[in-house]
Amino acid sequence: MAPTEDWETVDAQGRGRADDVDPADQWVLNPRTGEYELRLPPSAPQSPVPGPRRPAPRDTGAPSPADGGTTGSARRTTAPGREVPPQRRRRPAPEEPAPGRRGRRPAKKKSKGKKALLWVGGSTAFVVLAAGLGGYVYLKHLEGNVATTDVGSAGSSSFSKDEAFNILIIGTDKRTGAGNEGYGDAGSVGHADTTILLHVAKDRSNATALSIPRDLIVDIPDCETKQEDGSTEIVPGEQDVRFNRSLGEGGRNAGCTMLAVKEATGIQPNHFMMADFNAVKTLTTAVDGVDVCVENAVDDPKSHLKLPAGESTVEGEQALAFVRTRHAFGNEGDLDRIKVQQQFLGSLMRKMSSSDTLTSPTKLVKLAEAATKALTVDKPIGNVGTLKDIALELKKVPTKNITFLTVPVIDNPAEKVKATVVPNPSEAPQIFDMIKNDISFTEVEKKEKKEKAAVAARLKGEKSDPAEVRVRVMNGGAPAGSAQQELQYLQTEAGVTKSENAGNADAEVAKTTLEYAPDQAAQARALAEILGLSGAAMKPGESVTNAQGLPTMTLTLGKDFKGAGVKLDAASVKTPDVEKSTADQKLCAS
Repeated sequence: MAPTEDWETVDAQGRGRADDVDPADQWVLNPRTGEYELRLPPSAPQSPVPGPRRPAPRDTGAPSPADGGTTGSARRTTAPGREVPPQRRRRPAPEEPAPGRRGRRPAKKKSKGKKALLWVGGSTAFVVLAAGLGGYVYLKHLEGNVATTDVGSAGSSSFSKDEAFNILIIGTDKRTGAGNEGYGDAGSVGHADTTILLHVAKDRSNATALSIPRDLIVDIPDCETKQEDGSTEIVPGEQDVRFNRSLGEGGRNAGCTMLAVKEATGIQPNHFMMADFNAVKTLTTAVDGVDVCVENAVDDPKSHLKLPAGESTVEGEQALAFVRTRHAFGNEGDLDRIKVQQQFLGSLMRKMSSSDTLTSPTKLVKLAEAATKALTVDKPIGNVGTLKDIALELKKVPTKNITFLTVPVIDNPAEKVKATVVPNPSEAPQIFDMIKNDISFTEVEKKEKKEKAAVAARLKGEKSDPAEVRVRVMNGGAPAGSAQQELQYLQTEAGVTKSENAGNADAEVAKTTLEYAPDQAAQARALAEILGLSGAAMKPGESVTNAQGLPTMTLTLGKDFKGAGVKLDAASVKTPDVEKSTADQKLCAS
């Protein structure tokens, strides 16, 4: 396919023409899809699973892409087990380009909108990463790298681009892969050594990565597992056991871990991604290392990690040692190791999304190979096309709005010797509720702009007199007695005399909402003005009838309710005072 004027050439044969390379053989960026495609002359044969055609090393005097240039020489890259066809020889080029063939255009600056990040998982003690994925890499070959597990009803049957989604990312301590014999517990079936629940907001303005401690005491439900012969087996559940036993033990698969997460948090994981030790080693090597920082020099004989104080770059075995070590930081426990893993993850995300990575076809090929080989996923997302769709959604989330935090915990009161933890009853429920209700832990500019637009649209028009507003008030998560207090304010101070207390809502909600029918829009605008409701809090729908059989709106007070008569704002939920960080922060482990 010949590029149009807006197609962007990447890593072509070099400045000018090489004597033995056809300059038409080059990768171009299709502006319609945001992916790279191989451009060949019409007469040239093309493999159904093409790999990048790249020239042998050659000193052209032009800067290479790795050096920040737009053209240059590079090594040829092959798919594993596949030979790359030799470069086609051509006659010496004439002074001017041959008829019908275009000359080389200067490469344009890459736009952020063309970046795509694929998040996958890996390592014993740390999991989740981002890798660039372009359409030019061997899609079918990559799909063959990805292993799948049937988790049945434990997850979703498909992936939706239009909804919020939760991916459970699991790192196991199973000693698979060459060079991993010395890691983990000998003979381990592969427990959930590290687990992160990644929630991506519906509007893609933010994401939350919630780490679940492996020593958290949970109830593991009965779970149905698929056997190799196609039969099913029910693995009995257990009560009051460590979370890490939700995987591997008794034949439990990732679907069992997904059920355990839902049981413990109330949050439904839609899909999972799982990997072992090799993920961190191969992925950090593919990007030429990840920057880390430690406040004090580290010399841990158990993990074999040695680092000087300050900043260092780690990759391969050293990167794995960094995320596995327990004895180099804090009180040498799993909770402190989680903090270090989150800092490492933020640095890895920044490296993956850097222009140095995303503009290097060599690194992208390495990343795509490493990422897909590291993965086991649920069947509905077990093809490269769906993984690419997930990547395109994830790339919309700004790193400053990706929040890392850990389930708030306290020591297990049932133990004399403190070895396990339980959720903090005063903090954990709100964390879970915010994720379930798609509320960001950071200030989200994009979301606020959308809400302002909604306010302008829904509040524009006539407003009824307060005395004509008919509304019932329900408590959907506000402190006890809030509905009656708000009712009293509406009747005695706001003039909304046709209001009543309807008791408790069927379920708790994070944000206050006002539901109304189309013919009640004028009433809704009047009440929204009185309460300070945003457009996002106004929910057009159907009216209900009160005890007298009269149509009425429904005001449900959520957990953001601040008190009778106090103006409300749908984005004003107070974040719990828990330790957290974001992907754009550069932190030093201590």
